[in-house]
Amino acid sequence: MRIQTTDARERKWKYLKEATGESTVSGALDMAADYYLKMSGDTTAQPNGCVPELIRRADQEGSLTASEIVEILDVDELPLEYQSTWTIGE
Repeated sequence: MRIQTTDARERKWKYLKEATGESTVSGALDMAADYYLKMSGDTTAQPNGCVPELIRRADQEGSLTASEIVEILDVDELPLEYQSTWTIGE
């Protein structure tokens, strides 16, 4: 399979390699495809998606905390972590 190279695609691939930490375009595209499939769901490869799960939970519960959102959206391709700090006074 060949993908026609354009200036815009070259830039996207460069930025995607940077964002994913992958050293090759094919590795970056694989990671991006895996992430998309996990987020969207509704495919043979990934029947349940994170975004539909997030929307379902928010609809059922009315609202979600940041830590609950992170728990749902955290995947290997884009690990998420939530930290909260607060102070009183000085």
